[in-house]
Amino acid sequence: MVVIYFSGTGNTEYIAKRFAAKVGCKCFSIEDKADFVSEIQASGTIALAYPIYSSRAPRIMREFAKRHASNLCGKKLVIFVTQMMFSGDGARSFTDLFKRGHVDVIYAEHFQMPNNVCNFSILKPSRSTIRKCVIHAEAKLERAYREIRSGTIRRKGFNKTSRFLGLFQSVPWLAGIEHVLRRDIRISKHCTSCELCTKICPIGNLRMRRGKIVHKNNCTVCYRCVNRCPSRAITVMFHWKPPWQYNPIISRHSPLASSRACAGIP
Repeated sequence: MVVIYFSGTGNTEYIAKRFAAKVGCKCFSIEDKADFVSEIQASGTIALAYPIYSSRAPRIMREFAKRHASNLCGKKLVIFVTQMMFSGDGARSFTDLFKRGHVDVIYAEHFQMPNNVCNFSILKPSRSTIRKCVIHAEAKLERAYREIRSGTIRRKGFNKTSRFLGLFQSVPWLAGIEHVLRRDIRISKHCTSCELCTKICPIGNLRMRRGKIVHKNNCTVCYRCVNRCPSRAITVMFHWKPPWQYNPIISRHSPLASSRACAGIP
């Protein structure tokens, strides 16, 4: 098995790395400079992890899957998705990228993780919320590890009700919202041109031009730059200065820290 993931601000990275550690297999971000063709071809089972945007995989993950469609043909898939609340069929929707029978999903699970949309104070996850998310995620990961080893099939989000709820969310997203948001990124006067955003953007949408940060109308809405900008000068979708930032990679309450530490377990 090999684990391949995309993570905007760290939640999915946590899930992917924790599962890979349990299984004892390689783990790659799609941003890594890895030989994905060889890694996929050499593995009978591929575990894919990604965050959910309106019950669909982010465009950057969909584009990765399409590039490697021929290599994924006939593979067994484990699909893990992270979500803020309820995404319907976020895991199942990945199979829509291929013809029927192209891949064999043997396990799919949804993980509720802390919100990273930092434009609203009311949505800021509390310390207790992050702890609960980590504890629940660890329990689901352990169950997934045991069930996959025993050959148990679990496909979260594959039933008719989930598909209907997922369709309800995804139609407006794919029909236009996602396309609009590709261009709907703004850099305010508070920008100091530190260029951090140009280095961390997973899709290379941000660059320096004539001393200012500009974008290429190709945002994948991962919210990484919004949460990492030291001046809080970048906004996507909601255009007011973020009152807080979610950055679990450096936070002392990080989901990327030891799960025992996050849960306050000695």
